[in-house]
Amino acid sequence: MEWAKAVKEAVDFIEMHMMEDITMYDVANHVSISPFYFNKGFNILCGYSIAEYIRNRRLALAGEELLTSNITVMELAMKYGYDSPDSFTKAFSRFHGYSPSTVRKNGTMVKAFAPLKLKISLEGGCLMDYRITKKESFTVLSVSKEFNYDNCKKEIPLFWEEHYASGKGKYVCGMFGINIDLQMGNEKFEYLIADIYNPAMDIPSGFMVKTIPAFTWAVFPCIGALPQSLQDVNTKVFSEWLPALQDYEFAAGYCVEMYDAPDKYQNGMQDENYYTEIWIPIKKK
Repeated sequence: MEWAKAVKEAVDFIEMHMMEDITMYDVANHVSISPFYFNKGFNILCGYSIAEYIRNRRLALAGEELLTSNITVMELAMKYGYDSPDSFTKAFSRFHGYSPSTVRKNGTMVKAFAPLKLKISLEGGCLMDYRITKKESFTVLSVSKEFNYDNCKKEIPLFWEEHYASGKGKYVCGMFGINIDLQMGNEKFEYLIADIYNPAMDIPSGFMVKTIPAFTWAVFPCIGALPQSLQDVNTKVFSEWLPALQDYEFAAGYCVEMYDAPDKYQNGMQDENYYTEIWIPIKKK
């Protein structure tokens, strides 16, 4: 299924089942795409993970209903899938900026969050460099942390900052950032900051060795300052390359970012010529 069509069908499915206990797995299964990659593609194309989109839509509808009906906060909490009025109130306040009681008492304005509408535009048709290459398995020395898909865009950069601030950069410089979800459908995934492992080296405390399997990879070069260059190529992969893909499909729950040595560039990772790559494992259909 083309990604534009898949996103439209996903949004329609969410709207039809908004009051039900749906998850990203239900949505991805509906469009017959791996949850691992569909959630990633949905996030890149739409700006939200599937779970964030559902949550924002529910809170927007709850705000509208709070202003236009006599429904109680407890009833709203139950209707929109919260375990208690307290958890609903916290989520509502974060989203709208005011508590439900303040909105009801003062008629305070609430935030709208309309359903996504698919917009077709004649984009693409531009050159996008990539290569398909077979790589043998390789072993990395790494630090590992588990992330939720919902907050990973904010949390992973902090993980990198913590890695260097703690002094661990002297053991692992960070040649790779590796995203692993072996089930291709978990709410969480493992993320590695990694270098190629030297067997002659002792494994420092707090580090682990992991082998990345042999795959055929689609490799996308990215040139420019981080994070914009990576984000731009990621967007093109999911908005232009994937919709045109005919002979291949995703092979496994891995995604690798390879970083060149920053000291080779005058402005490090902010240099206009800084080089990185995105690797996606693929297989013949």
